[in-house]
Amino acid sequence: MPRSMTYRDALREALREELIRDERIFLLGEDIEDPFGGTYKVTQGLTEEFGHDRVRNTPISEIAITGVALGAAMTGMRPVAELMYVDFAGCAMDQIMNQIAKMRYMSGGQVEAPLVIRTQQGTGRSSAAQHAQSLEAMFAHIPGLKVAMPVTPYDAKGMLKAAIRDPDPVIFLEHKLLYNTTGEVPEEDYVVPLGVADVKRVGTDVTIVATSRMVLHALDAAEILAKDGISVEVVDPRSIVPLDQETIFDSLRKTHRLMVVHEAVERNGWGAELCALVMDHCFDELDAPVKRIASKNTPVPFAPVLENFVVPSVEEIVAGVKDLLV
Repeated sequence: MPRSMTYRDALREALREELIRDERIFLLGEDIEDPFGGTYKVTQGLTEEFGHDRVRNTPISEIAITGVALGAAMTGMRPVAELMYVDFAGCAMDQIMNQIAKMRYMSGGQVEAPLVIRTQQGTGRSSAAQHAQSLEAMFAHIPGLKVAMPVTPYDAKGMLKAAIRDPDPVIFLEHKLLYNTTGEVPEEDYVVPLGVADVKRVGTDVTIVATSRMVLHALDAAEILAKDGISVEVVDPRSIVPLDQETIFDSLRKTHRLMVVHEAVERNGWGAELCALVMDHCFDELDAPVKRIASKNTPVPFAPVLENFVVPSVEEIVAGVKDLLV
């Protein structure tokens, strides 16, 4: 039976159930043990149940966290590593880009790296330029990595389970403003496969493909536009690698207009890749150029008024949809 729970609790429940299911799974990261339970309290309470061997605090070293996770995965374990902020992944990019992502390829398929790197990104808390970036395009650019971006508690739990069970390394991106959002989550075990998009709202006039927190902005914009008789379909890819292209293309074939919305900066963002895919596969279906709504090409400001100016707003999405229909 479904019950309402927060995004944070859905993630914690996924971790707990997987720790019970498979003794090879363990968690590691900075301050993830009790009483802290991680920066955003996702792992709170798990130390008491599973002990320090399976919920391990690490030094403040992202390269150590990812290096240990890789070594453990290569030798048969199933580590779930937590990086406090995605911005700090830059410290570990040699491990992530050259080792974790390439291990299966470089070993000719003899060695796998079945690990998950959980981290959070995004704006909304005045975290400023070094703690509020959205870097999904950087990971999506690296062959060998899968990239998940769940927005609902249901998707968060099901996709984290899928990521942990996956034979390949998965970058699991959580938005810092989603942890307190709520939604229905079934009590029974379930998995949301990576690479399966979800149509969050059905419409006929315009397709919006949005990721992470921008899905919620797109849904709010769709509600406003509906009052003007404009029907918006909102598609959530859920994972951008692998990408469910056909669900997006099917929506475009129905609406013939497409907007891409993401919180990452516009320049070289993931939305540009989707625009290119649409040009290759669905150009004749377009009744208007594809429109991108993204953050401005600047570091994230600290001041809330400037942060809000930089990041896409519901109002900007509404105006963009109306431009597509002119």
